Amino acid sequence: MRVFMVLLALLAIPCQGLEVAPKHWWVGMQNPDVQLLLHAPNTAQRQWQLRPYDGVKLTRQHHLDSDNYQFLSVHIGAQARPGTLQFVADDGAQLDYQLKARAHDSKQRQGFSSDDVIYLINPDRFANGNVHNDNHPSMVEKVDRQARDGRRGGDLQGITERLDYLQRMGFTQLWLTPARENNMATGSYHGYAMTNLYAIDPRMGGNEAYFDMVAQAAERGIGVIMDMVPNHIGVNHPWVADKPSRDWINNGGEFLANNHRRQTVMDPHSSEYDRTRFNDAWFVPAMPDLNQRVDELSTYLIQHSIWWIEQAGLSGIRVDTNSYSDKAFMARWSQAIMAEYPNFSIVGEEWTTNPGIIAYWQRGKHNQDGFSTAINSMMDFPLQAALVKALNEEPGWHTGWVRVYQSLGNDFMYANADNLLVFSDNHDMSRIYTQLGQSLNKTKLAMTLMLTIRGIPQVYYGTEVLLDNTPSDAHGDIRIEFPGGFSGHQADAITGQGLSAEQTQMQGYLRTLLQLRKQHSALRQGRMVHFAPKDNVYLYARIDNEQRIMVILNKGGEQHLELAPYTEILQGAKQAKNLLNGEMLRLNQTLAIGAEQAMILALQ
Repeated sequence: MRVFMVLLALLAIPCQGLEVAPKHWWVGMQNPDVQLLLHAPNTAQRQWQLRPYDGVKLTRQHHLDSDNYQFLSVHIGAQARPGTLQFVADDGAQLDYQLKARAHDSKQRQGFSSDDVIYLINPDRFANGNVHNDNHPSMVEKVDRQARDGRRGGDLQGITERLDYLQRMGFTQLWLTPARENNMATGSYHGYAMTNLYAIDPRMGGNEAYFDMVAQAAERGIGVIMDMVPNHIGVNHPWVADKPSRDWINNGGEFLANNHRRQTVMDPHSSEYDRTRFNDAWFVPAMPDLNQRVDELSTYLIQHSIWWIEQAGLSGIRVDTNSYSDKAFMARWSQAIMAEYPNFSIVGEEWTTNPGIIAYWQRGKHNQDGFSTAINSMMDFPLQAALVKALNEEPGWHTGWVRVYQSLGNDFMYANADNLLVFSDNHDMSRIYTQLGQSLNKTKLAMTLMLTIRGIPQVYYGTEVLLDNTPSDAHGDIRIEFPGGFSGHQADAITGQGLSAEQTQMQGYLRTLLQLRKQHSALRQGRMVHFAPKDNVYLYARIDNEQRIMVILNKGGEQHLELAPYTEILQGAKQAKNLLNGEMLRLNQTLAIGAEQAMILALQ
């Protein structure tokens, strides 16, 4: 063996054209094993040796069906130190692979929580910071600002340049829809059809622009959440034309329409046919469905998620189409991430108004079938739907604010309702201002609720300036350009120039809400006590050891609210400060509240 290694050392030359994933790894990880995926023509024929490196062993090498992929399994022991591993093949090829030192306290990084407010951005539609990367010679689709689903040219530099604005507003977390490479012929702006999981799209500025944005956000106390898509890839991903194994993509690599019956995952009566048509079928023809039951693919997806957390310094992950992936894989994936980062946060998307289905996926839920994941947050779609209906209909026994009251009453189903992500709208639905009939007052009521109830609030970009997609509900119109982010705009949300009076009023109101939430711990962490709505009024309190804050939402005409039913939260308080305007109010028998108005009262 020693003679063989000496000969290889003399013959070894850098291996040209060999792609390796992960691009590098770290010493001191919780899981000491890493799988390297090598990709080059006929690379599977090579036999590799690892030159001696203290604490590191090459434990296995193998390939599946394609000769163009090879897997190297490497064990990195506790005594291993940062440096460069050198793998040498029997044909003289050499692969240098870097082991890095982890950032200080990387394992203890903090995820997002109810102390945070998340700002959701579609990067291509937010701001164009560098017009020179609008198009790229290796990318198929070019900028076309006139096309509904065309690229606008927004990029990471445009976001970085507006971080001061987000900080001033009071946002503490930033969730971007995917910024990774989408080299697709059309519709590539949305980012959900990835063609390289380790590369930020060059039209967004590339990997270094992403790392710079995260670092600059951190300097301002803003964390960054990455949108992960373990379920599918884009049809132009290299895996589609050359699969590492025949079963790497579900349904033999051929499109099969998904039935979107997400309840089949936990339905004890569901047929195998229906379950298969949900888990194994494709989301859309442009997004091939990955088969996470292939162990090597499962490991690849886990490692690529950990790589981005460690390399970029992320504070969270949002999981797209959470339930569409194989559920055993989702358990393994989430558990592996949380084992590396115990204080990290993952929020899953499960678009249903059925709270039982959403609860099934949250960490700590005791499910009948024994299934569990480490996903600690889920998106509260039931509450979002209830809110819109409540504000758009007349009050009744089952209508109006009662819908919100009942939705929150379902919190007993969740392992931790305080960790649910609450939102009035997002990138896949009409904007809240649009859904509420372009009513400023209703939009203010909606945002008051979202920023004062239990959970982790998320605000969609442009809500603060009443962005509107009336009359279209097409995705390309929902994801409209942020005012001032692109050439030719007459209005600028950052400077306020050109905004209407209503837009300016909404922006100031949302800023006030964000600052109040930051200043008052009860609004972030206090227990919630709510009362059955009366006509058009919904009243609840947030209470902790420091404060009692009462929130009153009136979607009808002027009201004189009888205070007798609320003595359990008033607890003898004689006056209250309206935190929205600083007015001191006496708490006598009744309290006047204006038409379509909110009150946030600090009880004294």
